[in-house]
Amino acid sequence: MPELTETLNDGQQRVQAALDQVLPDPALTPSRLHEAMRYAALTPGKRLRPFLVYQAGALFGETGAVLDAPACAVEMIHAYSLIHDDLPAMDDDDLRRGQPTCHRAFDEATAILAGDALQALAFRLLAEPGLLDAGRRIRMVEELARAVGSRGMAGGQAMDLAAVGRQPDIAELEDMHIHKTGALILASLRLGALCAPHALEADAQAALDRFGHCIGLAFQVQDDILDVTGDANHTGKTSGADARRDKITYPGLIGLEESRRFAAELRDEAMDALTRFGAAGDTLRSLADYIIQRDH
Repeated sequence: MPELTETLNDGQQRVQAALDQVLPDPALTPSRLHEAMRYAALTPGKRLRPFLVYQAGALFGETGAVLDAPACAVEMIHAYSLIHDDLPAMDDDDLRRGQPTCHRAFDEATAILAGDALQALAFRLLAEPGLLDAGRRIRMVEELARAVGSRGMAGGQAMDLAAVGRQPDIAELEDMHIHKTGALILASLRLGALCAPHALEADAQAALDRFGHCIGLAFQVQDDILDVTGDANHTGKTSGADARRDKITYPGLIGLEESRRFAAELRDEAMDALTRFGAAGDTLRSLADYIIQRDH
């Protein structure tokens, strides 16, 4: 996937530069908090969610600077969620993206505050006057708030914690991941589409939502697979951690090979959702394939 790799790299560099501009300068007080925010948000990663913002915008005719604020916002929300997920009260992880987790690099209290501050800054970026009218900025704030709240990412994490030591069925596991991982992925696509010059037709929005639902779940299935098969040198996080915490995963519930088949089915459904977009959806089709083939 050389073309996708190049496009992903371009997106990573674009959002990295934008994040560097909007994150607080560590020279400003409180400097340690600002250092922790930058540490968590600027550590190299896949930048999948900002990439979805950029690609959804491009799908509907927008490639300009108007996409940078929502791209930064979703990456900050993602960084905040990783900080909090790694805390001793949650998953108690020591390694993230190949580096010490934020609470290990700094301390637990600073990490909590860094996550809080990143979340607040994400919403500020969307709310600030700029290249979009107030109506669309309000819709973006609403979309992101829904994705990260009790009926989105935070709710999914609560469901995940409540399932430790139990054996939920496949429907419960899917529902948990639709909230925990899928909600922010879907919101990233919607935020990018909201930047487009014209309002989306209902069938286009439905197709984009279906794509987002499928890749969000496929992403989590592949994460579960990598927790079993992955090498920490590639994944950047401790392998086998879910099993040690007695957390339910797709391989643990339906087996490794069935998990791989399920991920491939989701990939195929995601690609099918893009049919109405023709060649304009080719990059997103390649991304769906990448999601289930990645090794990190």
